[in-house]
Amino acid sequence: MNITICTIGKLKEKYLKQGIDEYLKRLTLYAKVEIIELPDEKAPENLSEQEMLQVKDKEGDRILSKLSDDTHVIALAIEGKMKTSEQLAADLDKLATYGKSKIAFIIGGSLGLSDAVMKRANVTLSFSKMTFPHQLMRLILLEQVYRAFRINRGEPYHK
Repeated sequence: MNITICTIGKLKEKYLKQGIDEYLKRLTLYAKVEIIELPDEKAPENLSEQEMLQVKDKEGDRILSKLSDDTHVIALAIEGKMKTSEQLAADLDKLATYGKSKIAFIIGGSLGLSDAVMKRANVTLSFSKMTFPHQLMRLILLEQVYRAFRINRGEPYHK
């Protein structure tokens, strides 16, 4: 399985990089994982509704340019469907079973994802009703993907 994590913004925090590197290393046993970091759109603090849409659209165009037509897209969004770790594992297993070997998880910038990205998504997934920094979300996502592979292989994992 080829998994891409397409994300807006650079990762600066060393402690998050270390955690992400650890899960990327662990995941090499199960899948090819690539992280694509795209630049966030520079914007002032107080944006109008129209300016926010423009920022999201520009970031969305960058994201969409990295997705091929045969990629199964999972957008991370607060309004998405919440799942248990076991349900995520079952979903990934089904995708593999039905020949969907290219999966992209999309993590938007601080304003969220554009309408175009949300329309392109096959699934929207929420990890919580809470908002997480997109840098931290990468680490949480990688841990859950790793956990999903462990669950699907019947290997022990921390509960």
